[in-house]
Amino acid sequence: MSAVSPPRRRGLAGDVLIVTTRELRPVAADPFSLVVGLIQPLFFLLLFGPLVVSGTTPGTAHPWAWFVPGILVMISLFGTAGTGSNLQYDLQDGSHERLLVTPLARSSLFVGRALKEFVPLVVQAVVVVLVMVPFGFRPHAAGGVLGLLLLGVLGVGIGSLSYALAIAVREQDWMFWTVHQTVLFPLMILSGMLLPLDEGPAWMRVLARFNPLTHVVEAERDLFAGRITTPEVGYGFLAAGTTAVLGFLLGLRALRAATH
Repeated sequence: MSAVSPPRRRGLAGDVLIVTTRELRPVAADPFSLVVGLIQPLFFLLLFGPLVVSGTTPGTAHPWAWFVPGILVMISLFGTAGTGSNLQYDLQDGSHERLLVTPLARSSLFVGRALKEFVPLVVQAVVVVLVMVPFGFRPHAAGGVLGLLLLGVLGVGIGSLSYALAIAVREQDWMFWTVHQTVLFPLMILSGMLLPLDEGPAWMRVLARFNPLTHVVEAERDLFAGRITTPEVGYGFLAAGTTAVLGFLLGLRALRAATH
């Protein structure tokens, strides 16, 4: 009788794929949740956009070319910064602990969750772009694809930081939303996604240069306008990539500390 061979291990990539697929199933089962996440950005486009469009936005062929990319970054920020709350629910009802006893690599539980943010974020961004085309927004094809990729990388990074925060404050869940609200709005205002900061106070312009979102917003505006090889695009990808790497490192460290 031949010996039964042991099951082949999937490896980390296979485990990450399993977790990512698991996290995407609720989104696929209820795509209306993606529409709900677009309500706030669409209100900004509807109510705040005309005020910006009627003003002066130098260096753009059409004012929407300045405003829409900023709103896309807003979707990345607001759509992923609060996702750690979902992990908090799993920590409270025991779902996360049940996953810890499965054969899945523990790091895959974090990485898979974070990578899941890429897909719904890009889908939402595509919807916004399509909605704005009849109003005069004309994205560059290749630049737009790179812009969506940049948004996805940023979303993975912000989502990773959100998950890391949720794990770090798992015993004080109120702290998650305190930090969330304290950090979110200054980052948004100091990024220039809604209003130009060129005429702002010097201290505000200095702080904006240290804000990674500033560089992503500038990169998105260049990409969707077809200016693919500008320094701003390089800085944007560097800022988004650094955010993603930092989020993974902090999240995996928090996960190891919480499970040992």
